[in-house]
Amino acid sequence: METNFKNLIEFTSFFKDEPTCRKYFEEIRFRDGEYCIHCGHASIYRFKDGRYRCAKCRRDFTIKINTVFGESKLPLRKWFVAIYLLTTSNKGISSIQLAKQIGVSQKTAWFMDHRIRKAMKQGNGQLFGIVEADETYIGGKEKNKHWDKRTKGVRGRSTEVKSPVMGLRQRGGEVRANVVDNVRMPTIEQQIIDHVKMGSTLYTDDFLSYSRIGRFYPHEVVKHGKGQYARLGGINSNSVESFWALFKRGYHGTYHHMSKKHLQRYVDEFVYRLNNRTGLLQDAFAGMVQKVSESDHLSYSTLTQKA
Repeated sequence: METNFKNLIEFTSFFKDEPTCRKYFEEIRFRDGEYCIHCGHASIYRFKDGRYRCAKCRRDFTIKINTVFGESKLPLRKWFVAIYLLTTSNKGISSIQLAKQIGVSQKTAWFMDHRIRKAMKQGNGQLFGIVEADETYIGGKEKNKHWDKRTKGVRGRSTEVKSPVMGLRQRGGEVRANVVDNVRMPTIEQQIIDHVKMGSTLYTDDFLSYSRIGRFYPHEVVKHGKGQYARLGGINSNSVESFWALFKRGYHGTYHHMSKKHLQRYVDEFVYRLNNRTGLLQDAFAGMVQKVSESDHLSYSTLTQKA
């Protein structure tokens, strides 16, 4: 289906009704040929109400089944607007704001947000060239929490417990970021080895956990501890630090809180937007819808169960 939209007005004008959305999603999901969702048979029957039936196993299904949408009763048009808003808002969109924009409850919008984020999961490709590495901590201050929700330390005093996140950014390329258990040397080294190709050059600050990484990669250090933030030749970690700045603006300005249980999905959201910031809007949207079609749905019970 030929698409051409540059803003939200054109987007909603194009996806004007449910049949249009269903046809668009069908073309993406069946781009390699139609098939039965249950048994994979290549011949299916279509019904006017949007259902399909396999010519072999005779089972019925909808275009949403086994995708992020699952068997959601929400119209695809609302899902499409939610995808558009989440993938084009630089600092994200809260479930409260999303609920107002598409006309659902805040609980439903929160559920939709997390399902879409699940489809934004980062790929396995490695970074190459000049790669900047840095780590940060995400989490609110304990003093701002209700007293009975604070993490208690020695003698019942509250302690500030934040979640460490490791980030890597290829110069002129993509970002990888992952929530980690700690920022000790073995953990940091494993993250770099997993996500950076051998032969790349690393730029980091003078954090102790990077002190052995030169055994594996050419390694340049900027000594933040001595007030140094850049060296001649473009040696700095400013690009990955700019990603943290954007992420934290979204944290403080849009979401206000990210639980440790769901933090990786929020990180994936910001990484996805940054890695897909260039190109045509309709192509970026089509790519996200394709990821949605390939990702299993996330159940509400899984989202809300205790970590």
